[in-house]
Amino acid sequence: MEEGTLKSPSNSGGTVPRGAAEKYGTGVDYGDADPFQWDTREDCQVRQILDRIADKWSLLVIALLDRRRLRFTELRREIDGISQRMLTVTLRQLERDGLVQRTVHPVVPPRVEYELTPLGRTLHHTIRSLVSWTEEHQNEIAAARSAYDTRAAAEAGPDA
Repeated sequence: MEEGTLKSPSNSGGTVPRGAAEKYGTGVDYGDADPFQWDTREDCQVRQILDRIADKWSLLVIALLDRRRLRFTELRREIDGISQRMLTVTLRQLERDGLVQRTVHPVVPPRVEYELTPLGRTLHHTIRSLVSWTEEHQNEIAAARSAYDTRAAAEAGPDA
């Protein structure tokens, strides 16, 4: 078996993530990094929450709902490329997780507004940090992408 490979019922031949070598006896030491600080199984609560809040639509909804209530149509108009169905699913998931509150006003036709809950507002601070990091490093990322694309095109050759 190759170094860095782990055979188990849940992993039949994949590579052991960085930092797991000591734990699983693969012979590679990655220092203090431990990707197993969170459970990587699909049914793990932490992973499910991270998957939910880190998807692009959820991030945009949370950012837009900072400090203001918005109606469904306002959200849809503000989020370029989102379908009605995807916005509905995203809002329901965020509501289920306690991050967004949905208020139905008893008028005809019904008026529905969405806003961040106190828990959702705490998440907005973290998202703002991520956006700030992205803005700060966007030129470096663009340069890295350009260099990668140039290398990939050269490796693919003229027939690709």
